Amino acid sequence: MKIFAGSDHGGFELKKTLIKRLQELGHQVEDLGTHSLASCDYPDYAHAVAASVIAEPGSYGLLTCGSGIGISIAANRHHGIRAALCHCSLEAELARRHNDANVLVMGGRLVGDVLAVDILEKFLAADFEGGRHTNRVNKIELTQ
Repeated sequence: MKIFAGSDHGGFELKKTLIKRLQELGHQVEDLGTHSLASCDYPDYAHAVAASVIAEPGSYGLLTCGSGIGISIAANRHHGIRAALCHCSLEAELARRHNDANVLVMGGRLVGDVLAVDILEKFLAADFEGGRHTNRVNKIELTQ
């Protein structure tokens, strides 16, 4: 599976942990930055990941910032992106099953490494259920 990852300085350490786990699981990961703890702007990385996920159908995104809020708002500005901010494994599973989320978002200052890895694994293991959820997901996309 191809996964594009991005973070600001507040999510940098968590992103590194999650990329390591993704690579252990055999996924292809492209880290779009940031690559240090130096202060930077989360929208830059949200936009880079969102654009990459849109350009490569079937891929997923992983975003982290301090709280996860700002970076998820920025990513969700993109037509075709359904970025889900998750704080527990059940949210991650339901985001995939019911919302066909294609970008997982977590807060590096709010979610510990062990929980974050579990959230990531549940997100990747779940599939979109379709059915009654398809119409709902279609209603998310507004015409541009």
